[in-house]
Amino acid sequence: LPLVNGLQMAVGGIGALTATVPIENALAFTDWRGIFMALGALTVFAAILLFTVVPDKEGEAEPSRMADQFGGVVQVMTSPLFWRIAPITFTTQAAFLSLQSLWSGPWLRDVAGLGRDEVATGLMAIAGAMTVGFILAGVVAERLGRVGITPVAVAIVSMIGSIVMQLVLVLELPVPPLVLWCALALFGTNGILVYAGLSQTFPRHLAGRVNTGMNLLVFVASFAFQWGIGVVIDQFPLADTGGYLPQAYQTGFGVVLMLEVMALLWMVFYRKGDLPLRA
Repeated sequence: LPLVNGLQMAVGGIGALTATVPIENALAFTDWRGIFMALGALTVFAAILLFTVVPDKEGEAEPSRMADQFGGVVQVMTSPLFWRIAPITFTTQAAFLSLQSLWSGPWLRDVAGLGRDEVATGLMAIAGAMTVGFILAGVVAERLGRVGITPVAVAIVSMIGSIVMQLVLVLELPVPPLVLWCALALFGTNGILVYAGLSQTFPRHLAGRVNTGMNLLVFVASFAFQWGIGVVIDQFPLADTGGYLPQAYQTGFGVVLMLEVMALLWMVFYRKGDLPLRA
């Protein structure tokens, strides 16, 4: 299951790859409206393909009452184990998503001093590292699972690695910018392993609700982090070049980092749910 999750997320990483240099090159032939029309057409094609080609698997699922479905959601959302691991998962995932999707490009421009073409190439490298990270997460978790180390244990180590990479970013330690961002992408993706590991600790019919509950927290936090970083950065004057000051990025990223550290401490000291670290 962790390997399948990693491969599925890697497909999304390929999508992120196309949003960098390929889009930059496509803009030489069309405008943003043309690009979005093409993406819309591809989405419709994918939907038709899924509907016509992918077979239905019948005979396993049993219809359930709406009250039972809501009861399952309540069971998940009131689980001590869920709330022990959820904060570190959704804060680290939201931090990576918000930094990679919205703030990595401006940072490379304003702090690293890269030009437009260099920024596009850098974003492609980061997206490539993210894609590799998704695949490696699944492969490593699958291999370690054979010796009794669970996906949750692998995810926790990786999420701590993501926090360390962000600390290096905030402190502006002398690490080549693209090396640092690619390392962050490799570690930042591995929180998805929690989905596979956590869903296996609940009854099978609740697996979807576990993933949905975690996804809801991740995307709400991602929006909040994207917006919140911008609010913090806007408190600083603009640089002479028209971009943002390095101190503005340090502060905005630092606020998010503090929230992640708090979530890590919560996981360590909140003892009401036993983390499934060994199979």
